[in-house]
Amino acid sequence: MPNMRMDKNPMPEQAPDVRNKNFLEVTLGYTPEAAIDEAQRCLNCKNKPCMQGCPVSVKIPEFLTYMKDGDFEGAYQKIKETNALPAVCGRVCPQEKQCESKCVRGIKGEPVAIGRLERFAADYHMANVKDETEIPKPNGKKVAVVGSGPSGLTVAGDLAKMGYKVTVYEAFHTAGGVLMYGIPEFRLPKDIVQKEISTLEKMGVDIETDVIIGRTLTVDELLSDMGYDAVYIGSGAGLPNFMGIDGESLNGVYSANEFLTRINLMKGYKFPEYDTPVFVGRNVAVLGGGNVAMDAARCAKRMGAENVYIVYRRGKEELPARAEEVEHAEQEGVVFKLLQNPTKLIGNDEGWVTGMEVIHMELGEADESGRRRPVPIEGSEEILEMDTVVVAIGQSPNPLIRQTTDGLETNRRGCIVADDNGKTTKARVYAGGDVVTGAATVILAMGAGKKAAEAIDKELNG
Repeated sequence: MPNMRMDKNPMPEQAPDVRNKNFLEVTLGYTPEAAIDEAQRCLNCKNKPCMQGCPVSVKIPEFLTYMKDGDFEGAYQKIKETNALPAVCGRVCPQEKQCESKCVRGIKGEPVAIGRLERFAADYHMANVKDETEIPKPNGKKVAVVGSGPSGLTVAGDLAKMGYKVTVYEAFHTAGGVLMYGIPEFRLPKDIVQKEISTLEKMGVDIETDVIIGRTLTVDELLSDMGYDAVYIGSGAGLPNFMGIDGESLNGVYSANEFLTRINLMKGYKFPEYDTPVFVGRNVAVLGGGNVAMDAARCAKRMGAENVYIVYRRGKEELPARAEEVEHAEQEGVVFKLLQNPTKLIGNDEGWVTGMEVIHMELGEADESGRRRPVPIEGSEEILEMDTVVVAIGQSPNPLIRQTTDGLETNRRGCIVADDNGKTTKARVYAGGDVVTGAATVILAMGAGKKAAEAIDKELNG
């Protein structure tokens, strides 16, 4: 009989007033007993609605059946059939908007904690099973992958399973893309990312770091001089957007990309052990309301800021960040200044930011996104004292690849134009993830990589 408890098994966590002073993982994971109990809440529906919400088509009821029986390795292997990065997805995927949103148990209670169970299975495997990865038989063809983020790693893993010789080119000194530089250690430990990458390397995937496609090599050179049969571009959206207000060039003003890269990839939180200083003042404002803004605000708190504010022009209901991330930020002492919009940053004679002017907003009619449009309230301006400002209002693809690749069409936002299978306007070149969609989620980028791998194989092998 299924476990008909209405609510999920709670996830153990560090206490808020403890975790906001360290970079250790916030959520601690299920015990085996809790994992089995939670899996038994699954009704094993015949039409499997949860799978409809998974961009990489994980066979969710099947892996949960293994979990119910205590066969955690069997569950992991079932997940790995379609998901190259289960330990990552179990931690950072917005399951509440995807697989769990389709769960029948969510109609009258809470859905099954699919993400937490995926994480448990992956962690169990890493802790207890020694990988004996078998290198697939080569098929004689080779593919270059640009970028080692979630999309690039997924397409690399899927193509390697098919026998392709895959080389991944990464601009940074460490592979992992946004998983390494963008998501904080306390949400996604970096050793977990590197273990997932190590599994791909054991399958024969080569990873070349410190290679900037568009400078070190071009896409055209990969296809012609280096003899690759196809190229997949998964270089993400790493170019930060700014508001265009006065004062954004002042010292103490960061893009979220720079702020998080210094802290996460370059281990600024361990300075001076790691030689990457990160200036964080007493009062920090993070502009934006998405997951990146939550990550930046929570990092600032851990870096020693006394007061950290999320400044967002809409209300709490309109925040695009995951509900769990908003809740964790609030618990850790981040203050939300909602319905406020920055109009200019103020600096001192030495060129450092000292304050920010904001105008209060009210919500009007819905815009094209379906959210109510924020409207300024005349005469409501006020000055807030700030000595650090982090701009987290979105990213765009870096223009370097499109500027150095002939025949590659992009749209007005600078994103590469590709069909549903990732095929671009240039022969034998595919693309997916944020470089096509603009900044989105890890799992959607992985889904694009899976589709592109199938399409590349179909083109090259029929």
